[in-house]
Amino acid sequence: MRGGRKNVRMDFERASGVFCHVTSLPGRHGIGDLGAGARDFLAFLERADQSVWQFCPVGPTSGAHGHSPYSSPSAFAGNPLLLDLDALHERGWLTTAEVEPPEGCDDATVAYDVVAPYKRERLRRAFERFDEAGSPGFDAFRERESDWLADYALFAALKAEHDGAPWTAWPTGLRERDPDALARARDEHAEAVRYHAFVQWRFDEQWRALRAAADDRGVTLLGDVPMYPALDSADVWANPEAFALADGRPSAVAGVPPNPGDDGQRWGMPVYDWDALAADDYGWWRARLGRLLERVDVARLDHFKAFESFWAIPADAEDPAAGEWRVGPGVDFFETVRDAVGGLPFVVEDLGFLDAELESLRERFGFPGMRVAQYADWCADHHRHKPHDYPRDCVAYTSTHDTDTITGYYDGLDDTQRACMEYALGVSGDGVAWDVVDGVWESEAVLAVTTVPDLLGAGSEARLNTPGTTAGNWRWRFDPAALDDALAERLRATTAASGRA
Repeated sequence: MRGGRKNVRMDFERASGVFCHVTSLPGRHGIGDLGAGARDFLAFLERADQSVWQFCPVGPTSGAHGHSPYSSPSAFAGNPLLLDLDALHERGWLTTAEVEPPEGCDDATVAYDVVAPYKRERLRRAFERFDEAGSPGFDAFRERESDWLADYALFAALKAEHDGAPWTAWPTGLRERDPDALARARDEHAEAVRYHAFVQWRFDEQWRALRAAADDRGVTLLGDVPMYPALDSADVWANPEAFALADGRPSAVAGVPPNPGDDGQRWGMPVYDWDALAADDYGWWRARLGRLLERVDVARLDHFKAFESFWAIPADAEDPAAGEWRVGPGVDFFETVRDAVGGLPFVVEDLGFLDAELESLRERFGFPGMRVAQYADWCADHHRHKPHDYPRDCVAYTSTHDTDTITGYYDGLDDTQRACMEYALGVSGDGVAWDVVDGVWESEAVLAVTTVPDLLGAGSEARLNTPGTTAGNWRWRFDPAALDDALAERLRATTAASGRA
């Protein structure tokens, strides 16, 4: 899988890996973080002879959006909740007592209502102790990352000042980014701005250490690129020219049209003004992807269809059917990005609204698409999501962050589909999660990916996210003893037998 970025496309070798969002890792402080749990997971991947670790976006999250990593206030910043507090203790910025685990947490779930205030309080204390002396490294970081960091840190400070109100409700001068109003705000909130910059500095340092550890173990990091940032984000506030806005409000919002059996979806984020972006050689996107590729080796492009054509819904319309297809940036975007970032190390999410134009764009740049076993019609002779039909140029999944676990999925199948699934895989249904792992690993897909819940044979209680809902998502965690040597050996053997080692 490794091999660096190419000038035209990313070349993939037959490989396998595990999806695990960072929040699901074990950790002492109520949530997975960039510390010991992450390093232990890398060690498991090495023992199991896995070459890829895939995860969701690692940007800041908010309780208003159920802490979804796909509704972040920044496409550039890191999530403060993922910071390893023990590393701050080692620097002398937190006391031993301050890094004792919070009460009201357990090893199986993320209790955000406990974790978020606990971590923020300790990050503030660490900053205060750090700020007494300062650091040339911190000043250099602020200078190096100023293109996005200055706006993000001010945005975060102003959000707190206005009790979490969206930027669209701020006073006119701040909302419209009047230079004098911004200058006054930077002066008035200088300490808060410095604090948020400090948190990003520590995230950057800890992430660099994690990536170095992954390199040492031969593990590729596969990140994620949500198509649209939230309206209430530093990105839209600081770069209104990149989005379809009118008087600071969206003129059109993102979503998808109705499909047979559903009413479509209205996501609510502003769509891009691709003409304005093209005139700037896609400057905001080049900066975004350049920043991401400092963190990861390969990235998944979410909702790839929108690069070819996107569904734009009038902002005052609630019905997704009121939207229209508009032409996306297509080939020009990827050629421009390729030249700017030195390659196209992407896989793409092509699970909806497949058509010849989308396939042509994907194939032109050699991007592997996605296949998910749970989306198969098991009774059809051939189906794009049945493992024996997977082509080479795809990433094959047992489950994803948006689906049930394999065990939960299997339990919910009707009798006909369950029988067809067992026949197609040549199994009895006992230990079905590993049956699907075997089928996906044996497929022709260039990359095979499973999840920690599927490795453990866990049921629906281990589901990470249910699309269209906000309660109870992004909370599942696994016990540190679960990924033992026996499990690593079983996955290693499966990998070797399928020629993915």
